[in-house]
Amino acid sequence: MDEMTQLRELRADAPVPDRAALAPGRKRLTDTIAGKGRRTFRQRADWRIASLGAVVAITAAALFVTQIVDTPDPRQSGPATVAGDLDLSSPAAALGWAADFLDRQEVPPEPRSDQWIYLREENSEQAEQWAELPAELREDTQWSYNPDSWTPYDDKAAENDESDTDHRTARESYRIAADLPEDPEALLAKLREVWPTGSGPDGPREAKDEHSFRALSVLLQSYPLPPDAMARIYRAMATVGGVEVTGHLIRDASGRQVIAVTREYDRENSRREILIDPVDYSYAGQRDVVTRTHEIAVPDGLEPMVHKRGDILINIARTRAAVVDAKGQKP
Repeated sequence: MDEMTQLRELRADAPVPDRAALAPGRKRLTDTIAGKGRRTFRQRADWRIASLGAVVAITAAALFVTQIVDTPDPRQSGPATVAGDLDLSSPAAALGWAADFLDRQEVPPEPRSDQWIYLREENSEQAEQWAELPAELREDTQWSYNPDSWTPYDDKAAENDESDTDHRTARESYRIAADLPEDPEALLAKLREVWPTGSGPDGPREAKDEHSFRALSVLLQSYPLPPDAMARIYRAMATVGGVEVTGHLIRDASGRQVIAVTREYDRENSRREILIDPVDYSYAGQRDVVTRTHEIAVPDGLEPMVHKRGDILINIARTRAAVVDAKGQKP
């Protein structure tokens, strides 16, 4: 077993959210499935999931509310100590340290065109809700939960599909990242060009800084990315207006302690959090967290929905990522 694996196992005993706090969301899910029938248990990982004005997005987001408030761990963090003297005082300090670490890593060869990308992305609330549904509901609906996924590295059909302006295949993202310039301003301009804003019915045009942060978020979700490219990405992220870093490690959906780089949405009462592993500074997931208590408009006949400050609308933890030789293979 290598040192990185041992370090991650040190975090396996992280506490899980209190079940009483999760009960309201679980009940809403069960009631919704019983009344609505067929849906899919899937989250879009792009910027449009933040548009809670649409009724469908509102309903989906409500299923993932967990009402978890993060507090610093009183114990000394093993991963943080190993990673060095983590400085979470500012985005420049935290992301600069991460970038310096990544610049020292060897760049592995690009995956072969016949290989697959394996990801394990966990949502503890989603998994628990699914496990506690009555068997007849699980069998009679299209709801499903599987944290494991496989996608081809070289997916020509997806590359030729222009219907989703945010989507790029793993190979496209790898090569986009590898070719990014050193200069942060030029890098952000390139990403805004790759992932345009306001190009369709999915949302209004974004301001420059929100657009930059969203484009960075989309790119970081791809795997693999060359470590030197990630270093440039992190340095550029630190220059985006409105970006902050939480002053302590937070707990992600799997219970690990991670760094949270955040930015509030310009027109929403929530913020996006990009989660970073404090050991190797890889992408570790994302969260959307409510920043101001507010009521959501819902169709007539439905119970009013309130999002409270601290509610977590999206909570995804990437716990494993690897290049494998076949679909279904795990590292």
